[in-house]
Amino acid sequence: MENNRISRRGFLGKSALLGAAGFAGLSAVSSCSNSNKVDYQFPPLHEKAPDGKPLRAGLIGCGNRGTGAALNFLSAGNGLELVSLADIFEDKLLECRNKLQKQHIQLSDNNCFSGFDAFKKLLEVDLDVVILATPPHFRPLHFEAAIEAGKHVFMEKPAAVDSFGVHQVIATSEKAVEKGLTVITGTQRRHQRDYLETYRKVAAGAIGEITSAKAWWLRPHSWFRTRHENWSDMEYMIRNWNNFCWLSGDHFLDTHIHNIDVVNWFLGRHPESAMGFGGRVRRMTGDQYDFFSVDFDFGNGVSSHSMSREIDGCTNSLGEQVTGTEGYTNCKNTIYYPDGTIKWQYQYSENNGGTSTGVVKVSPYVQEHIHLVTAIRMNEPIVESRRMAESTLTAIMGRTAAYTGQKITWEEMIQSNERLGPDNYELGPVEMDFPVPVPGEKIKI
Repeated sequence: MENNRISRRGFLGKSALLGAAGFAGLSAVSSCSNSNKVDYQFPPLHEKAPDGKPLRAGLIGCGNRGTGAALNFLSAGNGLELVSLADIFEDKLLECRNKLQKQHIQLSDNNCFSGFDAFKKLLEVDLDVVILATPPHFRPLHFEAAIEAGKHVFMEKPAAVDSFGVHQVIATSEKAVEKGLTVITGTQRRHQRDYLETYRKVAAGAIGEITSAKAWWLRPHSWFRTRHENWSDMEYMIRNWNNFCWLSGDHFLDTHIHNIDVVNWFLGRHPESAMGFGGRVRRMTGDQYDFFSVDFDFGNGVSSHSMSREIDGCTNSLGEQVTGTEGYTNCKNTIYYPDGTIKWQYQYSENNGGTSTGVVKVSPYVQEHIHLVTAIRMNEPIVESRRMAESTLTAIMGRTAAYTGQKITWEEMIQSNERLGPDNYELGPVEMDFPVPVPGEKIKI
């Protein structure tokens, strides 16, 4: 396991037949060009969710992001309660409980579960909402189980790590719509006031016709775990999940999906194909790349360049830029004339003597949960998982292009049955090898 080896079987996993709903869901996603028409379904931007029926939530995945998401949910309004926890590892569950106890949040021992089947036990608890924050590989499985159990869902990004999982999420999204459930996803920029207002203006023609875009997330290597002697193969990989593609999808998907999602959002469609490259020069564990450079072709001469890098000691930066015939924008809060002068800028309320707009800055991590609670209590369900699945597949397409060195098309991704990961989930040895992907090799997708 410490050697970075991977067999084709390990990399591709097992193929399986997918339901028609999965294929139809992605094939039906709009591919029309930007028409300068503001028809986006904007989320309600309350500073606090309206009062209403008390909502009981359970958390699946008790790491730092899961614990943070649970606290964000509790901060969204009144009458919100966290009543159950589930994680594969008992020590992670206890660590989460200790953090929550410091915030005066108590949970019953009877509602705290560990092990691979912990999510099933949590779904038997009297809950209204389930928060999904495990390593991304498990997202499709847990999402499907939560919707089948009739629960509203907050699910972290990305939706999946492979095409198989994306199709599963799309099919489950259709079930959520049929059941009238709400699903909010962790693409928090779509719940952020400045991004939303900037999008509104761009969609109304503030920069003219969109001609190109770029997105980037350049940062240090986030973290890794040194293997303990008593850890099995499976335990080591899951505790070190962001260094293995089958668990995280590689950082081009796991983190850069935020930027990719913004570009898809502002352009109003997904790309038609991707070409790119990447490599590995500093990582010591896992099977992932250090860096990616991918060009997405949106058709009609419009393209977006994506950069993603996780290497210590380098310049760090992240953001998006969309350029049009009459200017460009950073997507977040500013629109520029072609010469670089500011045409428009969003401003939050100032509390230090500056000009006040009366708009309070609410954390987007809380704002998305305000949207979740509002949709439930107002009986106005919304399902965001389908669009996150589209952005997830976009990132997978870019990752695959870099891994293989080939031009990868959207249609190929729709038809792909690629499934990453082992066949069974149990703490013990894993019959998989993990070499770093080599561009130019023929790899079935």
